[in-house]
Amino acid sequence: MSPFAVKAIQLLLSLSLLIVLHELGHFIPAKLFKTRVEKFYLFFDVKFSLFKKKIGETVYGIGWLPLGGYVKISGMIDESMDKEQMAQPPQPWEFRSKPAWQRLIIMLGGVTVNIIVGFVIYMGILYFYGRNITTNEDIPQGFAVTEQFKEYGFRDGDHILNVNGEPLQDVMDINRYIFLRDVSKVEVKHNDGTVETISVPEDAGTKMFQNDTHFPFTPRRLAIIDTVLADHPAGKAGLLKNDKIIAVNGTPIQFYDEFQNLTLKDKENTIVVSRENQVDTLRITPNEKGIVGVNSFGKDIVPQIGKTEIKYTFGESIVGGFSFGYNTLKDYVKQFKYVFTSKGATQVGGFGAIGNLFPDAWDWQSFWATTALISIILAFMNILPIPALDGGHVMFLLYEIVTGRKPNDKFMEYAQMVGFFILIALVLFANGNDIYRWLFE
Repeated sequence: MSPFAVKAIQLLLSLSLLIVLHELGHFIPAKLFKTRVEKFYLFFDVKFSLFKKKIGETVYGIGWLPLGGYVKISGMIDESMDKEQMAQPPQPWEFRSKPAWQRLIIMLGGVTVNIIVGFVIYMGILYFYGRNITTNEDIPQGFAVTEQFKEYGFRDGDHILNVNGEPLQDVMDINRYIFLRDVSKVEVKHNDGTVETISVPEDAGTKMFQNDTHFPFTPRRLAIIDTVLADHPAGKAGLLKNDKIIAVNGTPIQFYDEFQNLTLKDKENTIVVSRENQVDTLRITPNEKGIVGVNSFGKDIVPQIGKTEIKYTFGESIVGGFSFGYNTLKDYVKQFKYVFTSKGATQVGGFGAIGNLFPDAWDWQSFWATTALISIILAFMNILPIPALDGGHVMFLLYEIVTGRKPNDKFMEYAQMVGFFILIALVLFANGNDIYRWLFE
C-alpha cells in the first residue's frame, strides 16, 4: 500500500472517531436535559446520505461530504437554518426553551470531550508504550547550533543543563521551549567543560519563525553519509552510503554540521572520504542550485544518538498524560499567534497538512499520538468565537447570561450565515495552500 493511501486511511479513521466523539459531547447533555436531537451525523448529508437509520426520535447517519459532522438539536439556530421550525411557538423539548446554563453546557460538550479524549489518549500511550527521551548522555557529541543562536553565545557541542533554572527531562525539547515558551536563560556545558548561563532574547522564537529555523539545536552526528541521490552530483561522483567525510577542499571534517556549513564552490570540489578503512578522494561539482545530493539521516546508519526509555505506572501515566496534554494545548495556543502574520498565513494547511502528520507506514503508537494532537487542535479551533462554531454559540450564550437579554432569532440567523461563509473561506484557503505547496514546492 502506498504511503499516500496509508496516510489517507489514518486521517479518515482518526477524524471519524474524533467527530463522532465530539458530537456525542453535544448529544449526551442534550438528552440529559430532555432536549430533542433530530439528527446525529458523521460527515454532512447535503442532498443525500450514504446511510441513515431512525432510532427513537433521532436519525443516525453518514453523509457523503467529509468536512465534519453535526447533531441537529430541535429549536436551535445552526447550520441547518431550519427557519420553518424556528417560526413555530417554542416547545418544551427545544433547545431555545432550556435555561441558558443548560444550553451553555450542551454547546461546551463537544470541546470538553475533545480535550478529555486527547488527555486520555496521552495517558494510554504513556502507560502502554512508555516514552523515549533524549538525555545529554544520549548525545555525547552535544548539539550542533545554528548561526542565530551562536550570536547569543551558544556553541557547537553544547549540552543543555537547565532552562530557566529547571532541568529538561528531554533535551530535544529545547527547540520547542524557546519557540513557544518564555525562555530567558539557558545553562549549558560547552565542549571545553566550562559551564555558562546564556541569556535568550525575547524575540528569539519570532526570529526562529521568520528564518524557518524550527530546530536551532540538532544532535551532532559524525559525517557519515546515509543517503546518496544517484541522479545528483554526489552519486555521479561516486560517493557511497556509509562513506565518512574526512575533509573538504583541505578543511578537516569531523561532524556532518561542519560539512553542511561549508559553502561548496560552484566549480569542482575535492572531498576526501574514508571507505572500508581506505581513504579515497572524490571531485564533486554542485548543481545549479548548489545541491550535492547527500544526507546523513537514516535508519540503516549505526545510531549515533541514543534514547532513554521511560516506563510509567498507571498512576504516573495519568499525571504524565495530563501534563503532556495540557502542555500540548498551551503550546498550540501560543503557536496560533503566528497564523496572523503574512508568513504564517501561507503555512496554514488543510486536509493535506493534517494527513502529513501521520507516518508513511502504519504504527499504532504514532496513530494514537497524532489523533490526540488533532483532538486537542479541534477543541481549540471549535471554541474560537466564530458564529457557526461552538465558540460562536458560547459567545452569544455568555452575552445572554451576563446581560439577561437573548439575541433575537433574526440576528442569530445572520450571524450563523456570516460564520458559515467565514468557515468555508478558511477551508478553501487552507486546502488551497496544500494544493499550492504540492504543485510548486
